Amino acid sequence: MQTMLELARTSVALIFMLYASWSDYKLREVSNKVWVIFAPVAFILTFTEICTYDISQLQMYGISFGLTAFFSFLIFYSGGFGGADAKAMMCLALALPFFPTSLLESSFLDVSPISRMFFPLSVFSNSVLLAALMAFVMLFYNIFWRLKNSDGLFAGQYVNASPGKKLLLLVTGRKVSVSTLKQKWHVYPLEDLDEGHADGVRRRLTLLPKDEGRDATVQRLEDAVRKGTIRDAVWATPGLPFLIFVTAGLVTALFLGDIVWICLHMLLG
Repeated sequence: MQTMLELARTSVALIFMLYASWSDYKLREVSNKVWVIFAPVAFILTFTEICTYDISQLQMYGISFGLTAFFSFLIFYSGGFGGADAKAMMCLALALPFFPTSLLESSFLDVSPISRMFFPLSVFSNSVLLAALMAFVMLFYNIFWRLKNSDGLFAGQYVNASPGKKLLLLVTGRKVSVSTLKQKWHVYPLEDLDEGHADGVRRRLTLLPKDEGRDATVQRLEDAVRKGTIRDAVWATPGLPFLIFVTAGLVTALFLGDIVWICLHMLLG
């Protein structure tokens, strides 16, 4: 019966997180109804299991949730999280405060101490590491783009850009056409135009894109391309929602383990 409750908690977490990731990717928002349903269902299942099989874990349940909530609010108010990301982490803490040992622990899976006591923290660390891997994906994409195109990645006004800016562009952005920016609203331009400059139209980098003003920026770029002022290849970032990486971090933590723990084991032998 305990295994069935763990299966129910794990299944609920995966189903809600998969839906939230899909919604965040398609709409760039997740309805609060998702968390309003997810949270009580998760709490009831976890609370029932703890009270039935090991009431001594109730205190650790509260600590695990409290720590996750504090951590999520801290990152949210510092600008590192969106509201949906913070709510997702807290709901995960209600559903899976500890690694579901009865359900998934096996001889080949080395469950870290952090996962056993504060499973959401392992999910978060996995999420951050998986998101960081996207930097390598973007870097390789830009290398292949450069090999296939005669134009340099930093031609024109960007030749003298600082090495730091160039590196940031290489790992967070890629060259796309203006039509791609118009068709895919979740792709954000990383450059804009200063019209009326003494030298004519001048391009400038905007390494922190925002929703506000995106359409106006795309329109300026489209007009410049149509007039032949700039080439139809501008820096942009796909801006993947972090919830996708949270869900990937959850799946990885469940079936592979804590990536940081695994790496430490490999380094220390």
